[in-house]
Amino acid sequence: MDFIGYWKFHSIGTFDDNNVLVYLSAEEYLNSDMPYIDTSDEEAVADEMKERKMCIGSKIKITEDGKVYMLAPLPEGVTDEQVDEAVKGGLINLMDGMVCADQANTWELRDGEFWCDMGIEGEILGEKVDSFIKPIDNDGFFNLMNMRFVKE
Repeated sequence: MDFIGYWKFHSIGTFDDNNVLVYLSAEEYLNSDMPYIDTSDEEAVADEMKERKMCIGSKIKITEDGKVYMLAPLPEGVTDEQVDEAVKGGLINLMDGMVCADQANTWELRDGEFWCDMGIEGEILGEKVDSFIKPIDNDGFFNLMNMRFVKE
C-alpha cells in the first residue's frame, strides 16, 4: 500500500486576483501577501509567520493499522523543558518529535481506493452525509484543508 508512511507539505491553495485557485509552494506561501493582517503591526506579522511555518512544517502519518495522524512541528523557541511539561500536563501529545492531534482519524479501502474518516457529520436534504472523504487526488496529492501533501 503506497499511501502508508509520511506525507509532507507540498503546497497550499489560495485564490489569485482573478479568483482562480492556485497552489503556492512553501517558499511562495511564506513570501505571499497578508491581506488580512495589519502589516504595520510587527507582532501580528510575526504571529502570522509562525502560523505559516507551522503549516508548511506539518505532516500526515498513515499507518498500516488504519490510523491517520495529523502532525505539526513544535513551535519555534519552545524549550525541551516546556515540551516535557506540556506533555506531562496533557496539553499536547507527541509523535515522532511532532505535536500530534488528540484523536487519530481512521482510513479504509473502498474498491481499492483510500478513504479517510474526517469525523464530520451532517445532512444534505435530510440524507446523512458520509464522514469519509477520498483525499488522494488523481495527481497523487493528499488534500486536506486546502493543503496538498506529497508522500515522502
